[in-house]
Amino acid sequence: MLGSRALWKDGWKAVALHTPLVGKGNFDKDEWELYNTDIDRAEVNNLAKKYPDKLKELIKDWNDEATKNLVLPLDDRSAIEVLGIERPSSEAPRDLYKYYPKTSPVPEGVAVNVRGRSYKILADVDIKDANASGVLFAHGSRFGGHTLFVKDKKLNYVYNFLGIAPEQKFTSNVPITTGKHVFGMEFTREKAGPNGESLGTMKLYIDGKEVASGPMRTQSGKFTLAGDGLCVGFDSGDSVSKEYKTPGTFKGGEIIGVGVSVGKIEYTDLNNEAKRALGRD
Repeated sequence: MLGSRALWKDGWKAVALHTPLVGKGNFDKDEWELYNTDIDRAEVNNLAKKYPDKLKELIKDWNDEATKNLVLPLDDRSAIEVLGIERPSSEAPRDLYKYYPKTSPVPEGVAVNVRGRSYKILADVDIKDANASGVLFAHGSRFGGHTLFVKDKKLNYVYNFLGIAPEQKFTSNVPITTGKHVFGMEFTREKAGPNGESLGTMKLYIDGKEVASGPMRTQSGKFTLAGDGLCVGFDSGDSVSKEYKTPGTFKGGEIIGVGVSVGKIEYTDLNNEAKRALGRD
């Protein structure tokens, strides 16, 4: 937090204190401390000099975990710098939103709004490994959200309704093959439920061919109050589905981009547009 970090492993704890909000960086100059919490629960005796190899082991583990869980880069910008950042607060509504991999999560306040309406998601993907797997698109968390992902050579879509089990899961009836594909889903809202939720039909597609379908309900409220924004190629924070572990980074292929339509664009037209974009790339 704020540049300070720590890791506990098998009774040993490594700690590096960093002066917060100074904007100077120099994280490599922070002094790491080492404690054996099995016998020193108050962390009184710093054993860093006595057990340097153990400290190096825990520092390496911290860096490995930080990389795997998307903690980096560390940030100690001053309060003035942080408070002065211009942040998006609203977004003019439109019919089609396009998102790309290797970007930060998009806050829900400016991400596409699929609440109370029909919508479509299309992902342009180049599968290079037959065992490719991971998240293509995710928005929300275990308390509510939806995600399009590849697992066990199948395309999957999960809509997590307020974290209520069981998850609404749809899996393709055919395996995914290598090559360039357009993976997609379409939810058609048919009516409102007794609590304002949307009731309708979900269809899953691979290259324009329907590979799964069934009834689905979507929540009327936001997915989250803080964090857990819209992601492409991974899932930040709590995973939307229990079918994978965060961050569920997509591996074995390349995501060209993901489009989400909340307008009146027909699925077939959207599919052709995605293929043309993929052809240009």
